[in-house]
Amino acid sequence: MTNIEATGRQLVEALEGSSADYIEARLEESQRSHITYRGRELESIGQATAIGGNVRALVRGGWGFVSFNNLSDLPGRIELAVKQARLVGNEESKLALVEPVVDIVSSEIDKNPMTMPLAEKKQLLDEYNALIWRTPKLQTSIIAYGDSHKKVIFLNSSGSYIEQERSDITLRLTAVAAEDSEVQQVGLSAGSSGDFGSIHGLHQQVEQMAKHAVELLSAPQVKGGEYTVVLDPILAGVFVHEAFGHLSESDFVYENDHLRQIMVLGKKFGSTELNIVDSATIPGLRGSYRYDDEGVPATKTYLIREGKLVGRLHSRETAAKMGEQPTGNARAINYRYPPIVRMTNTYIEPGSASFEQIIGDIKEGVYAKNWFGGTTSMEMFTFSAGEAYMIRHGKLAEALRPVVLTGNVFNTLNNIDAIGNDLEMNQGGGCGKGAQVPLPVSNGSPHIRIRKCLVGGR
Repeated sequence: MTNIEATGRQLVEALEGSSADYIEARLEESQRSHITYRGRELESIGQATAIGGNVRALVRGGWGFVSFNNLSDLPGRIELAVKQARLVGNEESKLALVEPVVDIVSSEIDKNPMTMPLAEKKQLLDEYNALIWRTPKLQTSIIAYGDSHKKVIFLNSSGSYIEQERSDITLRLTAVAAEDSEVQQVGLSAGSSGDFGSIHGLHQQVEQMAKHAVELLSAPQVKGGEYTVVLDPILAGVFVHEAFGHLSESDFVYENDHLRQIMVLGKKFGSTELNIVDSATIPGLRGSYRYDDEGVPATKTYLIREGKLVGRLHSRETAAKMGEQPTGNARAINYRYPPIVRMTNTYIEPGSASFEQIIGDIKEGVYAKNWFGGTTSMEMFTFSAGEAYMIRHGKLAEALRPVVLTGNVFNTLNNIDAIGNDLEMNQGGGCGKGAQVPLPVSNGSPHIRIRKCLVGGR
């Protein structure tokens, strides 16, 4: 029995004697490693382990939260969390009812990245870095690799006791080319729920990434204006996550009068072919799990179904406040934070069109791929594509410098008039919210076609 397993057994009895309306505890053991290159040089490499936990207490509608990295004096931690909650609460406590769960969820042993020597991980990244620097006109490059394996125990005063193990891997590469006053960059990202093989064999993509950064130095810039735009699965997935997914997190909806008036269940947001889903139940994806960090079973939640808003993402508290069902979307990045409403694997379901059909009747348009980043403000968004190409008379034409897409998410959803049959999930990157970053998620989509999309250019 490990330290946190023994501590978990002790906590069961301690929670039963609490005077809070509700109380829960989370214990965590984690291992992680990282490797970072900047330019030709290895910048940082290392491994770390951590152990800790937290107690969260609810009294009269107010929360108390205590985190710790010393497993002694657990009764004192519980007492402090309850005292904090008493200072806050002055109303009735509300949590959606869920059945208590007792379960042990093990990860697949052959998918624990911590069993691989750090030198072996570095060897692969050395190969990628050498490939990048075979390309002339590069100014710099960045490689950032990270992996982790954690065991988490969750228990609460309702009788739940859950042990879960999770692994995670991320890799992000960026090549930056420069000539005279011009600078261009291209990125590549990958990840998995612990399978190191997912970042093997990227040599061709890495080499092409560096070459494309140089090619962009002489690529033309699109003329700014409204175009029919086709998004590849990566950029469409980022769009659905950033521009729409965050608006579906119910703590955001509950606390914002303007958004509550917009995000009304049953409202039409797109064609009958449009279905947007958030699901932690898909095996092998970085956002998947059996139970969330409140012990609620993972679900598949339709956010938009046949063009209409039909659901949103909930914790137990937001579900109770809004009179809806919990969806198992309360997540914390680690034991130092309380769980908040977060996405898992968010995607547009595939339609019926082939890529050739999607671009076939476009006289002049833009094909946007991959991503650099972007910003959102309520329903407005701005995204930078990693690659772009003109579409002329139904065919892909010249490469463009990366484009910026801007618009209103609800207008954009309504302007999606073709959805591909080629769903892909993007496993790179992570999600940030409330200082908790990067949380493992994935997002995806088929190719989608958007009419009247504003593209920034010369």
